[in-house]
Formats: sequence, structure tokens, C-alpha cells
Amino acid sequence: MKRPALKNLLQTYGTVLALIVIAAVFSIIRPTQFCTLKNFINITRQISLLVMISLGATLAMSVNEFDLSVGSMASLGGVMAALLAVRGLPMAVCFLVPVAISFCVGLLNGWIVARFRVLSFITTLGMSTVLSGVIYRLSGGATVFEGIPKSFSVLGTAKLGGIPLLSILMAAFTALFFFLLEHTPTGRKFYAIGGGEETARIAGIRVKKYKTLAFALCAVMACITGMLIASRVGSANTTAGDGYFLQSYAAVFIGCTVSRKGIPNAIGTLVGAAILGVLANGLTILQMPSYMQSIITGGIIILSVIAQRAGRGDQR
Repeated sequence: MKRPALKNLLQTYGTVLALIVIAAVFSIIRPTQFCTLKNFINITRQISLLVMISLGATLAMSVNEFDLSVGSMASLGGVMAALLAVRGLPMAVCFLVPVAISFCVGLLNGWIVARFRVLSFITTLGMSTVLSGVIYRLSGGATVFEGIPKSFSVLGTAKLGGIPLLSILMAAFTALFFFLLEHTPTGRKFYAIGGGEETARIAGIRVKKYKTLAFALCAVMACITGMLIASRVGSANTTAGDGYFLQSYAAVFIGCTVSRKGIPNAIGTLVGAAILGVLANGLTILQMPSYMQSIITGGIIILSVIAQRAGRGDQR
């Protein structure tokens, strides 16, 4: 294969091919355990929460920013929803109030970053610390589990036609964010800002408004993820969202390699999360030590970035 053709192949299909190869390897090694419909459905459930929080991170990255508070926002969302459920409030209230609060927190993050041009790393890191304090104040540092009604667990555990509701929600949110980013003026403005803030401003785009909106939606998706985590396990841990922070951005970075332009996108984020999920599932079936799982997963992330840059011809 000629070098330009190989570059084009890596650029266009490299990440998807990597997912297929990884799944094929595990299918060959453990066909009766990995390569089953039941396990594939299980993988969709396992990655569903990661995909949803990663879609929020995708929006933040589309405007060339980062939100380091997504983990704490997820933890806070779960704690707030659980505490409201313990008080006996209707489930709609238990899930909608945290969403409204997270939207306001995201607006504040975006406003500070856009209005004062503060680095998003610093702003959201500070907000993460603030949210951690709020979580401790609300929960006393303890897991919330006593008095949670069974109805609270419906969203996280229900199935429709044998398909986990979490998997269905994942597909719905992915479709929604794909449409938002690829087929709406708002999505095009997000990408324009990410491509060059000054150019976007000269083109008449209200940069502050759309940056703030991106942060607000990112916080909402983190909150929704946290509430679903709590619903799935029937309790709210004060650090439940922390483990999703690095993985969410890993999924987005891997997903960027799906786009020919190397930009964050919803389908790419889904593929990135799927790669991480398939790896975790397959390595667990192989009884691989956790430290080896981390090494292999990190290696895959690095290789995916190298492949994407090679496809763009950016290597030096």
C-alpha cells in the first residue's frame, strides 16, 4: 500500500480498525466468554456511564477548553439526588433539581473562563475543590444509602426488551450530541470557537455565550452520569465520579482520531469509550492484573494519538 493511501486509511478508519482488532483478539482467545451476545450487551452497559460523561467533556473540548470538575460534579449529582430521594420527594424532583443546580455551576465555570479569560484548568480545578467541600457538607463524608426507596434504582437497573436502560440512554445521548455538533448552528459555532477564538469573534460569533453554554452542558452531563451511577448501585458514594474524570478525557482524545480533522466528536467519543470498555472487559476475562490493565490501556491511548497524527502527516 502506498504511503499516502496508508495515511488516509489511518486517518479515516484507524481507530475503528483498532476497536475491531482488539475485539477480534479477545474473541479468539476467549470465544465462549467474550464473543457472546450477552457479553456485548454487558459491555454497552459498562461503557454507558463513561460515554455520557465523556459527551459533556466533548463539548468542552470542542471550544478548546477543559472542565476538570466533571468528576466532582458527578459525585455531587449522585449525592444530591440520593439525599432528595431519602427525604421522600418525587423521583422527578430528585433528578431534576441536581440537573438545574449543575447547569448553574457550569454557567459559572463558563462565565469565569470566558469573561475573565482565566485558564479553564485553574477555574475548574478550583471549582472541583469547592464541589468536594459541598459534597462533604451535605453527606458528612459518608456514603448515602439508608432510606433510599427502590424506585430510585429504576433508571440505573431497568431493562427494555432485554437491553439495559443505561445502554438505551447512552445511544440516545450520543445521537443527540451528534446532531447538536454536526447539524446545528450551535455545534458549528462551538467548532468555530475551538478552531480559533479570535477568528470566531471576528466572524460575529458570541464567543462568551457559546463557551459558557458548553461548560453548562458539560456540567449537566456529569451530573446526569453521577445520578445514574447512584441509581445503578442504590447508593451515593462521595467520590463515585472521581474515577470517570481521566477516562472521560481519554475517550474524547481517542475519539478525536476518528475525525479526519482530529476534532472532538460524538461518534468518536463513543468509539473511544468502546475501546476502553472492550479492553477492560477482555482483560478482566483474561484475569489480567489491574496494573497491567492500566499499562495496556495507557499504551493504546498513546498509540491512537500517534496514529492520528501520522494520518494527518504531522509527525516530525
